[in-house]
Amino acid sequence: MNWLFANEAQGVMPESWYAATADAPAPHPVLRGDHRADLCIIGAGYTGLSAALHAAKAGMSVIVLDAHRVGWGASGRNGGQVGTGLNWDVSVLDKTFGKQRADALWAMTEDAKKLTRSLLAEHAPDADYTAGLLQAAVTAQKADELAQEAELMRARFGYDTTMCDAAQVEAHIGTKAYSGAVLDMDAGYCHPLRYAFGLARACDAAGVQIFERSTVHKIDVSTDHNSARSPHTVRTDAGTVSAKFILQATNGYGAHLNRKTAARVLPINNYIAATEPLGARAPIKKLMAVYDSKFVLNYFWQSRDGRLIFGGGESYGKRFGEIEPRVRKQLSEIYPELSDVKFSHKWGGTLAVTATRLPFVGQVVDGHYSAGGYSGHGLVLATFAGRACVNAMRGDTGEFDMLQNLPSPALPGGAVLGGLITNAAMRWMALKDRLFH
Repeated sequence: MNWLFANEAQGVMPESWYAATADAPAPHPVLRGDHRADLCIIGAGYTGLSAALHAAKAGMSVIVLDAHRVGWGASGRNGGQVGTGLNWDVSVLDKTFGKQRADALWAMTEDAKKLTRSLLAEHAPDADYTAGLLQAAVTAQKADELAQEAELMRARFGYDTTMCDAAQVEAHIGTKAYSGAVLDMDAGYCHPLRYAFGLARACDAAGVQIFERSTVHKIDVSTDHNSARSPHTVRTDAGTVSAKFILQATNGYGAHLNRKTAARVLPINNYIAATEPLGARAPIKKLMAVYDSKFVLNYFWQSRDGRLIFGGGESYGKRFGEIEPRVRKQLSEIYPELSDVKFSHKWGGTLAVTATRLPFVGQVVDGHYSAGGYSGHGLVLATFAGRACVNAMRGDTGEFDMLQNLPSPALPGGAVLGGLITNAAMRWMALKDRLFH
């Protein structure tokens, strides 16, 4: 069973609160016949749409293919967080890479965040970007670690955040579940599907050709280093695209299209539910998004009509299974008084992680680029990776090299066995997290 079709029929958007509250662009046609372009992009999520928009603005002819609809995958289902940095703290980057490279990576992620906010403002104002992201600690020890990291970022980069004790966390978000938190007002959150739709409309206006319900089955890679003379070919059920450049922007849904990506990018499932409007029971007093320090973290925010959009729970097979019990269990641990709340919408989504939790961005062969494995940081990093890949195609490799040089090794045991090993390790880490926290 293909990850693309394990849970929804082709072209059917998930029954999410996001889909119910976003105006979708007009449907795009199915790819039929043979086409040519400078760039063929597989996947119409943040990576693919950002790349398409930047390429079209640079004068490239662009075709985007998606097996479903624009924004159908993780880009339209996620927690909407516009976060700071990478999955590794600056102190870890220091120890691993040294101060100079750590500083460069910090600057890169700040550029990525600025790019995302600028695209939100220009193309998706209805996504309602809101400043405020609270990183909550489940233990006193973790709260101390957050405080130390916040002080390092302040001393090193002049980056100001606010440390909150348990009482202040409760005052902000109405729960006693956390020992402390860091409030980052230079980060925030948005309606993620409206952002994807805004990028798609911008691509349409820029002349990008988008084809939906067009599943890619095979990529014929040219062995000629001059791929303009002998271009790569992307094949779907009813058509082909020949292109000098290919960007595989499928994240958790299409790693199988090449072995290099499949060995590094592991799909996993995550779950979100939207409550009914909570009225006086709404717990978050000052609008902000939240994520916590658990291994399988909880993440949530409150809509302007008082719904809690709560993400929690994870699984590692292709099928979602029962969603509500997974989310309700996590929600009840944070807000026991809301354990009986009704959900108006609930949905699952497939994202992707790597062995290091750093993104995988690189070239499979000359002219064939691949990006994914954002490990929960996809809204910002995918947007940035799309631009970085296009810039590299045009000869400016600075951003791309920064991403390409992040460690994202092949999973031990290869694509299939490595996935089983990594899944088993993730299950153990999640169990240990529950036992000791």
